Parts: sequence; C-alpha cells; structure tokens
Amino acid sequence: MPIVAEDLGEIDQPVYDLMEQYQMPGMKVLLFAFGGGMPQNPYIPHNHTRNSVVYTGTHDNNTVRGWFENSASEEEKEKLGLYAGIDDITADNAADVMIHLTMGSVGRLAVVPMQDFLNLGEEAIMNRPSTAQGNWLWRMKPKVATKALAKKIRTQLEMFDRL
Repeated sequence: MPIVAEDLGEIDQPVYDLMEQYQMPGMKVLLFAFGGGMPQNPYIPHNHTRNSVVYTGTHDNNTVRGWFENSASEEEKEKLGLYAGIDDITADNAADVMIHLTMGSVGRLAVVPMQDFLNLGEEAIMNRPSTAQGNWLWRMKPKVATKALAKKIRTQLEMFDRL
C-alpha cells in the first residue's frame, strides 16, 4: 500500500502490529533523534529499519537550521556532532550533516525539505500545528535552485544510491 504511517510520539504495540501486518513504513524524523536516550532512540539512524521513511524534518517541524538556532539544546547539538563525527557543528553546517545522515539511512525513502537543502532558518517553517494563521506561506524564491545546488543534491543521491 502506498501509505506511510505517522508513527510519531507515543505509539502502542497494536499500532506497530498493524504496521507490520500491512507492511506500512513508519516515519523517522532526525530532529527527534538527539535527545535523551539517544542510543536507543528509534529516530537515530542506526535504529532505522528498511521499511521506514526518513526525514530531516517534516512540514510540521522547524527547519534544521531553525531547530539548531532556536530549539536544540546544547546536549542535542553536542550529540549531533558526536554522532556525525564532526567537532564543530554550527548553524551553517547542521543541515548538511542532517541531510547526509538522512540519505545514509537504511530507510527505503529519504525526504529532505527544500528549506533544509537551502539551509534556511525558522523564517521558512512551512506549518505551525495548532495555529490558525501564518501557515503554508513559505515559497521558494525564483533562481534559488542553482546548478550548484542541483549538483550537490545529485551527488548525495548518487552516493547513497537514491536515484
């Protein structure tokens, strides 16, 4: 079935059983991966399964840069760097690191919002759940999708056999 189960948050065993029965892939959002209990966290790449769809973040989350600048704790930033093997994680490189981890996951699909490819901040959030205004307003500006960006994206897709 072409369905992705939104298995985010508190999920009980009957939901997992249903997903297994119908082979529905679940969601793995990397923005949720670097908090407490990281080694066992279902969102951390080494715990992903083939039957999952891996996201840097979704339309309901902040962008990676926005998360890094405004939401991530110092502990989460440190764990991201340790996990990725990079000493200096900054707002300038966090999106690239998360994209790399997303593409490298064993999950059968990888989804990266264009805002993360463009390394945009909180101003580019697509949707703010439970709010009545200011949603679905972000639009990519003309001429932002350059040949250099296309080459960068293609390189990632080729490297991880995602073409």
